[in-house]
Amino acid sequence: MYKQLIKDLKGDSLKPYYEGIKVYTDSLSQYLAAKVVLIRQGAQKFLVATGSGELYEDLIGYENNGFKLAFPTHENRLVLNKYFPYTAPVANTEHRTSVGLGDRLGLATPGHIRAVKDTDVFPIFAQQSVRELDMTHRKYEDVIDAASYAVFQEGYKKGFGADGDHLKTKEDILKELDLGATMITLDSSEKIDNTILDLNDEELLTKYEVLDASIRSYYEEKYLDSDVKFEGLSLSISKIQLMRDVLTYYAAISFIQEVYEEIIKPYKLPLDFEISIDETSTPTNPISHYIIAQELKDRNIIISTMAPRFIGEFQKGIDYIGDLDMFTQDIRAHVAIAEHFGYRISVHSGSDKFSIFPIVARETHGKFHVKTAGTNWLEAVEVLAEKEPALYREVHAHALDRFSDATALYHVTTNLNNIPSLHDMEDDKLPEYLKNNDARQLLHITYGYILRDQDEHGNFLLRERFFDALDDHMEDYTKHLDEHISRHLALLNLK
Repeated sequence: MYKQLIKDLKGDSLKPYYEGIKVYTDSLSQYLAAKVVLIRQGAQKFLVATGSGELYEDLIGYENNGFKLAFPTHENRLVLNKYFPYTAPVANTEHRTSVGLGDRLGLATPGHIRAVKDTDVFPIFAQQSVRELDMTHRKYEDVIDAASYAVFQEGYKKGFGADGDHLKTKEDILKELDLGATMITLDSSEKIDNTILDLNDEELLTKYEVLDASIRSYYEEKYLDSDVKFEGLSLSISKIQLMRDVLTYYAAISFIQEVYEEIIKPYKLPLDFEISIDETSTPTNPISHYIIAQELKDRNIIISTMAPRFIGEFQKGIDYIGDLDMFTQDIRAHVAIAEHFGYRISVHSGSDKFSIFPIVARETHGKFHVKTAGTNWLEAVEVLAEKEPALYREVHAHALDRFSDATALYHVTTNLNNIPSLHDMEDDKLPEYLKNNDARQLLHITYGYILRDQDEHGNFLLRERFFDALDDHMEDYTKHLDEHISRHLALLNLK
């Protein structure tokens, strides 16, 4: 079966298909006397190598009649990284406008590549939070492996990043750096005291006066009654506002400093460092943003991006909910601060926020980071609705069963009464669920249960059949992702 493929590989005249074999011709690569290409036979992908030398010898596989067949393992990914550096994630050292393209399934990156390949976007193909890894039964090295092999498969050589997303502990940061992360998103939400915003002025003063006197005097001498002016923005810091900000954020600022000085600054390779302050119960006041940014500067903490929480609702899988004029004024203020201090604004939960994308592009002057994640999952579910209606019905029914559990992890305003019953939907109408905001949220936030729930014997209820179905319709999935992410990029004025 491989005879003609190997003959052609030695001569470089590869065809996309041989008997029972799909060849990813864009992956054909050569290092000195060795050539390697990625193929697919059935549901399994392989690396096929010919020739001789270090690359050929380093690949772990089975030799047969002058070629080596190697599984796309983690160890072999490291071999590809060594000889073809474009397959390894790197930091965004040119500070290009960037988009995080999380891939919960490990199958989405080819579609993402098709969307970004003709743009100047710096893509973060490997992006997963600890929570997402747990929900999908994956490890962070699996995420980078999948992205690297997809980059090799598609012959994409413009560079990509790997984001250790929403990391909250030093241990997790060190672990993911060791595994190859090139971007760290520090989520300091556990150090932010959200209860302060609910206090009245008297309660606020009582709590503030308990704070160590040295902390109070430090912030008061530096910020109290200050009038801060940026281009198009003027901020006046009152005693009440300062007390709220100090009590809410001082521990988080100290934690950011610890992480930077102990881990980020000593790190030997280029690294993108993002500060996330969006996991709060209310929008980030521009004064709060300013105080945090000034403290980072004065403590010599260099960041690439910061994610405040903006006005309005950034719920999962649906468009922005809120007043667009108010959002415009809000992001304009945050951009003024970010530009003054020399970093880019990051927009989290950016999937499908189509109405604000033109505003983001305009107000940031085209310099930003936008994170998407779950939208690749919803595109997979839509493929099931189109191609595998019986399986889709099981997925939808299980999502309904697990919805109340999922709401403990995600803030959504889903109204299940707005979702038509499965019994009322003909098979050819099932894709309409993915155009219903309430159904999108239902399917979005229950992904972990769909992928990991098991029966009493330890067998997955849906996971294996879900992946098998996607495997059967991989080209449809890739096309869906290309079109969907391309819509994001076009509205962000990137394509």
